[in-house]
Amino acid sequence: MQAGSIVFVLAVGALLAPIGRPQADQQPSAPTPHVSNSTSAGPQFPAVDEANFTAASPTRDAVNAFLKTTWGYDENRVWEVYAIQKTVAEGISKVQVWVAEKPNPQVGNFTFFVTSDGKHLIAQDQILDFGSRPYDNVYRVLQQRGNGPSLGATGKAFELVEFADFQCPHCKEAEPVVQQLLKDFPQARYVFESFPLVSIHPEAFTAAVYGACVFQQGGNDAFFKYADSIFAGQAALEGQGAETALHNSVIAAGLDPEKVSACASSAAGKSSVETSMKLGNDLNVDQTPWLFVNGRGLPMLEVPYDQLKKIIAWQFELDKR
Repeated sequence: MQAGSIVFVLAVGALLAPIGRPQADQQPSAPTPHVSNSTSAGPQFPAVDEANFTAASPTRDAVNAFLKTTWGYDENRVWEVYAIQKTVAEGISKVQVWVAEKPNPQVGNFTFFVTSDGKHLIAQDQILDFGSRPYDNVYRVLQQRGNGPSLGATGKAFELVEFADFQCPHCKEAEPVVQQLLKDFPQARYVFESFPLVSIHPEAFTAAVYGACVFQQGGNDAFFKYADSIFAGQAALEGQGAETALHNSVIAAGLDPEKVSACASSAAGKSSVETSMKLGNDLNVDQTPWLFVNGRGLPMLEVPYDQLKKIIAWQFELDKR
């Protein structure tokens, strides 16, 4: 998945690409300058025409609440709900929003559709949860089913859940990011969920199964020693060196390679990884490393660290109970 559109920004809640200029057919009929959620020095939005609000649901307040949850971490982002209109599909509403970054005068426009029950939005090829708390459903699923190796806090109130692949170079790059996040957010519980991309990484599943068996036999401490060793010697997973790499990483974890190998050959050993993969598939994970912040999905390394910190701090603040 690549960043580069307003729709993707909406999905991950992070500005990963410059806001594009609106297309000609999106220009309002009355382009009177107007400023919303901004100072006079901020971007100039076209005036809102009340005739553009023909649908009863969602309300402007509901759309703004959703956008506030999604984008509120960024004090420079401003937007205006420009239209909420009925469509030919009964109950499906079309929502148009202007969005910009202060003090950049460039203004973008994007469109999404909200389902009749008000619980989902449709944007191009994505179906996302909608509402003032759009990440709660995924958050609950991860609290119930995200039972992989963990670091940090023992409670589940503030969770960072990473889906990773031992043969993925970017997952190796993410290791120091995780360590820094745990320093910056000591209240957080970090969970590692294996998500081997078997179509492109032929040894990733086996490495994940070995990791699951290390976790079963040695707990969290042994698992993360194994993970550190596997990532450090990641190149050895290619070809004939894979068996040696796995053997050495089990030793680095302080366990018996023969016992771990026997576990990895069993159906029970593999089932743990298959369960983790199903969880990722159920949550529409399609790349690694992928990070969920209390249910809010982010492409971990595509977000600059300072921005990642802001998003996490914002989401944790929203989820204080």
